[in-house]
Amino acid sequence: MSTAVDIKMESPRPEQNLRQASAQMSQGPLFVVGMWRSGTSLLYALLNQHPQIGLMYESDLALLSPLFLLPRKSSSWIPKVDSWNGVLTRHKIDAAAIPENTVGLPNAFREVAQQYARKKGATIWGCKSPNYYDCMNQLADWFPDAKFIVIWRDPADVCRSIIRAAEKSPWFARPGMDLRALLGCRRMKEEADQLVRRGAAVHQLQYDDLVRDPVNTLTAICDFIGIPFDPKMNSLEDADRSAIYNGAHHSMVKSTAIVANRERPEVLPPDLKSKVERYVVFWRRQYAGKWPVNAAVSDGVLPASLFERTADRVRHRLLRSFDLTVPVLYSLVPIPVWQKYRQLKSRHQQLAAKPGESEAVIR
Repeated sequence: MSTAVDIKMESPRPEQNLRQASAQMSQGPLFVVGMWRSGTSLLYALLNQHPQIGLMYESDLALLSPLFLLPRKSSSWIPKVDSWNGVLTRHKIDAAAIPENTVGLPNAFREVAQQYARKKGATIWGCKSPNYYDCMNQLADWFPDAKFIVIWRDPADVCRSIIRAAEKSPWFARPGMDLRALLGCRRMKEEADQLVRRGAAVHQLQYDDLVRDPVNTLTAICDFIGIPFDPKMNSLEDADRSAIYNGAHHSMVKSTAIVANRERPEVLPPDLKSKVERYVVFWRRQYAGKWPVNAAVSDGVLPASLFERTADRVRHRLLRSFDLTVPVLYSLVPIPVWQKYRQLKSRHQQLAAKPGESEAVIR
Protein backbone atom coordinates (compact mmCIF):
# COMPACT_ATOMS: atom_id res chain seq x y z
CA MET A 1 0.00 0.00 0.00
CA SER A 2 1.53 3.22 -1.07
CA THR A 3 1.08 6.48 0.68
CA ALA A 4 1.09 9.77 -1.16
CA VAL A 5 3.37 12.28 0.41
CA ASP A 6 2.56 15.93 -0.05
CA ILE A 7 5.87 17.73 -0.39
CA LYS A 8 5.55 21.45 0.18
CA MET A 9 8.26 23.43 -1.56
CA GLU A 10 9.00 26.96 -0.51
CA SER A 11 9.35 29.36 -3.41
CA PRO A 12 12.51 31.46 -3.34
CA ARG A 13 12.03 35.05 -2.40
CA PRO A 14 12.53 37.72 -5.13
CA GLU A 15 15.74 38.94 -3.51
CA GLN A 16 17.10 35.37 -3.59
CA ASN A 17 16.36 35.14 -7.30
CA LEU A 18 18.16 38.46 -7.80
CA ARG A 19 21.26 37.26 -5.96
CA GLN A 20 21.30 33.97 -7.87
CA ALA A 21 20.97 35.77 -11.21
CA SER A 22 23.72 38.19 -10.28
CA ALA A 23 26.00 35.31 -9.28
CA GLN A 24 25.60 33.82 -12.75
CA MET A 25 26.61 37.03 -14.48
CA SER A 26 30.01 37.29 -16.17
CA GLN A 27 32.60 38.79 -13.86
CA GLY A 28 33.21 41.83 -16.03
CA PRO A 29 31.27 43.63 -18.77
CA LEU A 30 31.68 43.25 -22.51
CA PHE A 31 32.16 46.46 -24.49
CA VAL A 32 31.69 46.72 -28.26
CA VAL A 33 33.49 49.77 -29.61
CA GLY A 34 34.16 51.21 -33.04
CA MET A 35 34.15 54.54 -34.81
CA TRP A 36 30.75 55.97 -35.75
CA ARG A 37 29.24 54.32 -38.85
CA SER A 38 31.65 51.40 -38.71
CA GLY A 39 29.18 48.55 -38.13
CA THR A 40 28.87 48.64 -34.33
CA SER A 41 25.05 48.60 -34.51
CA LEU A 42 25.05 45.61 -36.84
CA LEU A 43 27.50 43.78 -34.60
CA TYR A 44 25.39 44.64 -31.54
CA ALA A 45 22.22 43.24 -33.13
CA LEU A 46 23.95 40.01 -34.18
CA LEU A 47 25.65 39.50 -30.81
CA ASN A 48 22.39 40.00 -28.94
CA GLN A 49 20.86 37.20 -30.99
CA HIS A 50 22.87 34.88 -28.75
CA PRO A 51 20.80 33.83 -25.71
CA GLN A 52 23.75 34.36 -23.38
CA ILE A 53 24.52 37.93 -24.51
CA GLY A 54 22.50 40.95 -23.40
CA LEU A 55 24.29 44.18 -24.31
CA MET A 56 22.81 47.64 -23.96
CA TYR A 57 22.70 49.95 -26.94
CA GLU A 58 24.67 53.18 -26.44
CA SER A 59 23.90 53.68 -22.78
CA ASP A 60 26.86 56.10 -22.79
CA LEU A 61 26.96 56.20 -19.00
CA ALA A 62 30.74 56.63 -19.16
CA LEU A 63 30.21 60.03 -20.78
CA LEU A 64 28.32 61.17 -17.69
CA SER A 65 31.21 60.75 -15.25
CA PRO A 66 30.86 64.42 -14.14
CA LEU A 67 27.40 63.51 -12.85
CA PHE A 68 28.96 61.04 -10.43
CA LEU A 69 31.81 63.16 -9.08
CA LEU A 70 29.81 63.71 -5.90
CA PRO A 71 28.09 60.76 -4.20
CA ARG A 72 24.51 60.56 -5.49
CA LYS A 73 21.91 58.04 -4.48
CA SER A 74 19.97 56.25 -7.19
CA SER A 75 16.92 58.48 -6.84
CA SER A 76 19.18 61.40 -7.76
CA TRP A 77 21.15 60.06 -10.72
CA ILE A 78 18.50 57.85 -12.37
CA PRO A 79 16.32 60.73 -13.69
CA LYS A 80 19.42 62.55 -14.89
CA VAL A 81 20.81 59.52 -16.69
CA ASP A 82 17.52 58.73 -18.39
CA SER A 83 16.98 62.33 -19.43
CA TRP A 84 20.36 62.32 -21.20
CA ASN A 85 19.53 59.78 -23.91
CA GLY A 86 16.61 57.72 -22.62
CA VAL A 87 18.78 54.74 -21.71
CA LEU A 88 16.46 53.41 -18.99
CA THR A 89 13.35 54.05 -21.06
CA ARG A 90 14.78 52.52 -24.25
CA HIS A 91 15.93 49.38 -22.43
CA LYS A 92 12.81 49.19 -20.24
CA ILE A 93 14.90 49.26 -17.07
CA ASP A 94 12.94 49.13 -13.81
CA ALA A 95 14.33 52.07 -11.87
CA ALA A 96 12.64 50.85 -8.70
CA ALA A 97 14.73 47.67 -8.81
CA ILE A 98 18.00 49.60 -8.62
CA PRO A 99 19.14 49.78 -4.96
CA GLU A 100 18.96 53.28 -3.51
CA ASN A 101 22.53 53.05 -2.20
CA THR A 102 24.01 52.51 -5.69
CA VAL A 103 26.70 55.20 -5.70
CA GLY A 104 29.37 55.88 -8.31
CA LEU A 105 29.43 55.44 -12.07
CA PRO A 106 30.85 51.87 -12.18
CA ASN A 107 28.22 50.64 -9.73
CA ALA A 108 25.46 52.47 -11.59
CA PHE A 109 26.56 50.98 -14.89
CA ARG A 110 26.76 47.50 -13.41
CA GLU A 111 23.24 47.70 -11.94
CA VAL A 112 21.65 48.99 -15.14
CA ALA A 113 23.56 46.70 -17.52
CA GLN A 114 23.02 43.56 -15.47
CA GLN A 115 19.32 44.25 -15.07
CA TYR A 116 18.99 44.52 -18.84
CA ALA A 117 20.90 41.26 -19.39
CA ARG A 118 18.80 39.46 -16.77
CA LYS A 119 15.60 40.42 -18.61
CA LYS A 120 16.52 38.07 -21.46
CA GLY A 121 18.16 35.49 -19.21
CA ALA A 122 21.64 36.43 -20.45
CA THR A 123 24.81 36.16 -18.40
CA ILE A 124 27.05 38.41 -20.48
CA TRP A 125 26.33 42.07 -19.83
CA GLY A 126 27.81 45.28 -21.11
CA CYS A 127 27.28 47.91 -23.77
CA LYS A 128 27.90 48.80 -27.36
CA SER A 129 28.84 52.40 -28.11
CA PRO A 130 31.10 54.17 -30.60
CA ASN A 131 31.33 57.02 -28.10
CA TYR A 132 33.69 54.90 -25.99
CA TYR A 133 36.40 54.99 -28.67
CA ASP A 134 38.62 57.37 -26.70
CA CYS A 135 37.93 56.17 -23.16
CA MET A 136 38.41 52.40 -23.35
CA ASN A 137 41.26 52.46 -20.86
CA GLN A 138 39.13 54.41 -18.42
CA LEU A 139 36.55 51.66 -18.75
CA ALA A 140 39.29 49.10 -18.09
CA ASP A 141 40.27 51.02 -14.94
CA TRP A 142 36.69 50.86 -13.70
CA PHE A 143 36.24 47.24 -14.77
CA PRO A 144 39.54 45.30 -14.69
CA ASP A 145 37.75 42.14 -15.86
CA ALA A 146 36.13 43.82 -18.86
CA LYS A 147 36.42 42.43 -22.37
CA PHE A 148 36.59 44.64 -25.45
CA ILE A 149 35.53 43.98 -29.03
CA VAL A 150 36.91 46.64 -31.38
CA ILE A 151 35.62 46.84 -34.95
CA TRP A 152 37.55 48.68 -37.68
CA ARG A 153 36.42 50.08 -41.01
CA ASP A 154 38.15 51.93 -43.83
CA PRO A 155 38.26 55.60 -42.65
CA ALA A 156 37.05 56.71 -46.10
CA ASP A 157 34.00 54.45 -45.83
CA VAL A 158 33.35 55.79 -42.32
CA CYS A 159 33.34 59.33 -43.70
CA ARG A 160 31.12 58.31 -46.61
CA SER A 161 28.61 56.78 -44.23
CA ILE A 162 28.67 59.88 -42.01
CA ILE A 163 27.94 62.10 -45.02
CA ARG A 164 24.99 59.91 -46.03
CA ALA A 165 23.68 59.81 -42.46
CA ALA A 166 23.96 63.60 -42.22
CA GLU A 167 21.26 63.96 -44.88
CA LYS A 168 18.66 62.81 -42.34
CA SER A 169 20.39 63.03 -38.95
CA PRO A 170 21.15 66.45 -37.40
CA TRP A 171 23.66 64.79 -35.06
CA PHE A 172 25.82 63.64 -37.96
CA ALA A 173 25.29 66.94 -39.77
CA ARG A 174 27.24 68.82 -37.11
CA PRO A 175 30.31 70.71 -38.39
CA GLY A 176 33.54 68.78 -38.11
CA MET A 177 32.10 65.27 -37.93
CA ASP A 178 34.41 64.10 -40.72
CA LEU A 179 37.51 65.29 -38.85
CA ARG A 180 36.19 63.87 -35.57
CA ALA A 181 35.87 60.48 -37.25
CA LEU A 182 39.14 60.58 -39.19
CA LEU A 183 41.37 61.49 -36.26
CA GLY A 184 39.12 59.47 -33.99
CA CYS A 185 40.29 56.33 -35.81
CA ARG A 186 43.86 57.12 -34.81
CA ARG A 187 42.78 57.83 -31.23
CA MET A 188 40.93 54.53 -31.05
CA LYS A 189 44.07 52.77 -32.31
CA GLU A 190 46.06 54.29 -29.45
CA GLU A 191 43.44 53.18 -26.94
CA ALA A 192 43.31 49.64 -28.34
CA ASP A 193 47.10 49.30 -28.35
CA GLN A 194 47.28 50.49 -24.76
CA LEU A 195 44.65 47.92 -23.76
CA VAL A 196 46.74 45.18 -25.37
CA ARG A 197 49.90 46.37 -23.61
CA ARG A 198 48.20 46.31 -20.22
CA GLY A 199 47.01 42.76 -20.82
CA ALA A 200 43.31 43.50 -21.19
CA ALA A 201 41.09 41.07 -23.11
CA VAL A 202 40.74 42.60 -26.58
CA HIS A 203 39.35 41.13 -29.80
CA GLN A 204 39.69 43.17 -32.99
CA LEU A 205 37.92 42.60 -36.31
CA GLN A 206 37.27 44.26 -39.64
CA TYR A 207 33.83 45.43 -40.76
CA ASP A 208 34.39 43.87 -44.20
CA ASP A 209 34.94 40.44 -42.62
CA LEU A 210 31.76 40.79 -40.56
CA VAL A 211 29.49 41.45 -43.55
CA ARG A 212 31.21 39.05 -45.96
CA ASP A 213 31.77 36.12 -43.60
CA PRO A 214 29.59 36.60 -40.53
CA VAL A 215 29.70 32.95 -39.41
CA ASN A 216 33.47 32.71 -39.05
CA THR A 217 33.74 36.25 -37.73
CA LEU A 218 31.12 35.71 -35.04
CA THR A 219 32.48 32.26 -34.21
CA ALA A 220 35.83 33.87 -33.46
CA ILE A 221 34.08 36.41 -31.22
CA CYS A 222 32.27 33.63 -29.36
CA ASP A 223 35.59 31.85 -28.84
CA PHE A 224 36.99 35.08 -27.43
CA ILE A 225 34.04 35.49 -25.06
CA GLY A 226 34.10 31.82 -24.10
CA ILE A 227 30.68 30.70 -25.33
CA PRO A 228 29.56 28.42 -28.19
CA PHE A 229 28.46 29.98 -31.47
CA ASP A 230 24.69 30.14 -31.93
CA PRO A 231 23.37 29.92 -35.54
CA LYS A 232 20.85 32.67 -34.80
CA MET A 233 23.76 35.12 -34.78
CA ASN A 234 24.10 34.69 -38.53
CA SER A 235 20.84 36.53 -39.20
CA LEU A 236 18.98 39.68 -38.27
CA GLU A 237 15.69 37.82 -38.45
CA ASP A 238 13.68 38.46 -35.26
CA ALA A 239 16.56 40.47 -33.73
CA ASP A 240 15.54 42.79 -30.91
CA ARG A 241 16.36 46.33 -32.05
CA SER A 242 13.89 48.13 -29.80
CA ALA A 243 16.66 50.05 -27.99
CA ILE A 244 18.12 51.45 -31.23
CA TYR A 245 17.27 55.05 -32.04
CA ASN A 246 14.87 55.74 -34.89
CA GLY A 247 16.34 57.30 -38.00
CA ALA A 248 16.92 56.56 -41.66
CA HIS A 249 20.63 55.94 -41.06
CA HIS A 250 19.67 52.83 -39.03
CA SER A 251 17.56 51.32 -41.82
CA MET A 252 20.12 48.63 -42.67
CA VAL A 253 20.50 47.30 -39.13
CA LYS A 254 16.71 47.27 -38.81
CA SER A 255 16.33 45.16 -41.94
CA THR A 256 16.46 41.36 -42.07
CA ALA A 257 19.52 40.90 -44.30
CA ILE A 258 23.25 41.45 -43.82
CA VAL A 259 24.33 43.36 -46.91
CA ALA A 260 27.99 42.96 -47.86
CA ASN A 261 28.30 45.20 -50.92
CA ARG A 262 26.08 47.90 -52.33
CA GLU A 263 26.80 50.00 -55.38
CA ARG A 264 26.20 53.57 -54.29
CA PRO A 265 27.10 56.96 -55.76
CA GLU A 266 30.30 58.53 -54.47
CA VAL A 267 29.53 61.16 -51.82
CA LEU A 268 33.03 61.83 -50.54
CA PRO A 269 34.23 65.27 -51.70
CA PRO A 270 37.58 65.10 -53.57
CA ASP A 271 39.38 67.21 -50.97
CA LEU A 272 38.19 65.01 -48.08
CA LYS A 273 39.02 61.85 -50.03
CA SER A 274 42.55 63.15 -50.60
CA LYS A 275 42.92 64.06 -46.92
CA VAL A 276 41.83 60.62 -45.79
CA GLU A 277 44.28 58.98 -48.19
CA ARG A 278 47.14 61.19 -47.00
CA TYR A 279 46.47 60.17 -43.42
CA VAL A 280 46.23 56.49 -44.37
CA VAL A 281 49.65 56.71 -46.05
CA PHE A 282 51.10 58.49 -43.02
CA TRP A 283 49.65 55.97 -40.56
CA ARG A 284 50.84 53.01 -42.60
CA ARG A 285 54.38 54.38 -42.44
CA GLN A 286 53.99 54.65 -38.67
CA TYR A 287 52.70 51.08 -38.34
CA ALA A 288 54.93 49.40 -40.93
CA GLY A 289 52.01 48.92 -43.30
CA LYS A 290 49.91 46.96 -40.79
CA TRP A 291 47.30 49.65 -40.08
CA PRO A 292 44.82 50.81 -41.30
CA VAL A 293 43.66 47.55 -42.87
CA ASN A 294 41.48 47.40 -46.01
CA ALA A 295 41.88 51.11 -46.73
CA ALA A 296 42.10 51.98 -50.42
CA VAL A 297 44.70 54.56 -51.48
CA SER A 298 45.32 56.07 -54.90
CA ASP A 299 48.75 55.75 -56.51
CA GLY A 300 51.28 58.46 -55.76
CA VAL A 301 49.58 59.87 -52.65
CA LEU A 302 51.99 61.57 -50.26
CA PRO A 303 51.60 61.31 -46.47
CA ALA A 304 49.91 64.07 -44.51
CA SER A 305 52.38 66.84 -43.82
CA LEU A 306 53.41 68.05 -40.38
CA PHE A 307 51.58 71.33 -41.00
CA GLU A 308 48.36 69.57 -41.99
CA ARG A 309 48.53 67.18 -39.04
CA THR A 310 49.18 70.00 -36.58
CA ALA A 311 46.33 72.17 -37.89
CA ASP A 312 43.92 69.23 -37.90
CA ARG A 313 44.98 68.18 -34.40
CA VAL A 314 44.28 71.66 -33.02
CA ARG A 315 40.85 71.78 -34.66
CA HIS A 316 40.07 68.25 -33.51
CA ARG A 317 40.94 69.09 -29.92
CA LEU A 318 38.66 72.11 -30.03
CA LEU A 319 35.80 70.00 -31.36
CA ARG A 320 36.34 67.28 -28.76
CA SER A 321 36.65 69.86 -25.99
CA PHE A 322 33.21 71.11 -26.91
CA ASP A 323 31.87 67.53 -27.00
CA LEU A 324 33.26 66.80 -23.55
CA THR A 325 31.99 70.07 -22.12
CA VAL A 326 28.36 69.20 -22.88
CA PRO A 327 28.12 66.37 -20.27
CA VAL A 328 29.78 68.62 -17.68
CA LEU A 329 27.20 71.35 -18.27
CA TYR A 330 24.42 68.77 -18.33
CA SER A 331 25.41 67.50 -14.89
CA LEU A 332 24.87 71.02 -13.53
CA VAL A 333 21.64 71.89 -15.35
CA PRO A 334 18.30 71.06 -13.67
CA ILE A 335 16.33 68.38 -15.50
CA PRO A 336 13.34 70.65 -16.34
CA VAL A 337 15.69 73.10 -18.06
CA TRP A 338 17.32 70.30 -20.05
CA GLN A 339 13.95 68.80 -21.01
CA LYS A 340 12.73 72.18 -22.24
CA TYR A 341 15.87 72.52 -24.33
CA ARG A 342 15.36 69.04 -25.78
CA GLN A 343 11.72 69.78 -26.60
CA LEU A 344 12.67 72.96 -28.44
CA LYS A 345 15.50 71.21 -30.28
CA SER A 346 13.30 68.27 -31.21
CA ARG A 347 10.56 70.58 -32.50
CA HIS A 348 13.07 72.51 -34.58
CA GLN A 349 14.53 69.33 -36.09
CA GLN A 350 11.12 67.86 -36.81
CA LEU A 351 10.15 71.01 -38.70
CA ALA A 352 13.38 70.81 -40.67
CA ALA A 353 12.98 67.10 -41.48
CA LYS A 354 10.45 65.36 -43.66
CA PRO A 355 7.69 63.43 -41.86
CA GLY A 356 9.01 60.19 -40.37
CA GLU A 357 12.67 61.16 -40.66
CA SER A 358 13.28 62.78 -37.28
CA GLU A 359 15.08 60.79 -34.61
CA ALA A 360 13.17 59.61 -31.57
CA VAL A 361 16.01 60.67 -29.31
CA ILE A 362 17.90 63.85 -30.11
CA ARG A 363 21.49 63.50 -29.03
